[in-house]
Amino acid sequence: MHEEYRILCQVFPEAVCALHFHNPFELLVATVLSAQTTDKRVNSVTPELFERYPDPAAMAQAQPNELEAIIHPVGFYHAKARHLLGLSLMLTEDYGGKVPRTMEELTSLPGVGRKTANVVLGNAFNIPGFPVDTHVTRVTGRLRWRTDWRSTHPDPVKIEHEICDCFPPEDWTNLSHRLILHGRATCHARKPDCLHCPLAETCPSAELLAGPASR
Repeated sequence: MHEEYRILCQVFPEAVCALHFHNPFELLVATVLSAQTTDKRVNSVTPELFERYPDPAAMAQAQPNELEAIIHPVGFYHAKARHLLGLSLMLTEDYGGKVPRTMEELTSLPGVGRKTANVVLGNAFNIPGFPVDTHVTRVTGRLRWRTDWRSTHPDPVKIEHEICDCFPPEDWTNLSHRLILHGRATCHARKPDCLHCPLAETCPSAELLAGPASR
């Protein structure tokens, strides 16, 4: 496990959040918008969004239809607009317009689950957090870094705890970034590029996934 992560550190020396942001509020909003879509698509709408609504107080006063029109390209825009309005109002009324710094407080906000909270903690506040998304779930399963790798519906919280137990807290955020980058670049969901994978020599799934042409 740790040797494989060492290789990922060499392949992806710059582990940074793919979402564009300038402050904790922008990252929180962008991460909520990123559900069921790509970071690239989120980054295409956030410049206009944050120009119109630069802080929680401004966004809390947004007209729902105007907010929906801006975020329409990211999908699920009705629900996401409700979440943004709700969390902006809650930040304004309960937290003095500031994004809180604890898992409990963050997950009390509308539309904010554990994954989003970990993204904000790790990338906005440098507080150790290990976001578990579909890439992290897939890659850790194929590498068999977790005991439930056979499960078709693994529990993200269990994955988070099991992987975090194997690494020091200061590695958690960048570990998640690198697993996501590896999932996007090589360990694809449908057709993983095992032939060119830097982890192929030790990955227990490589021979099964590579296909006859790669053997």
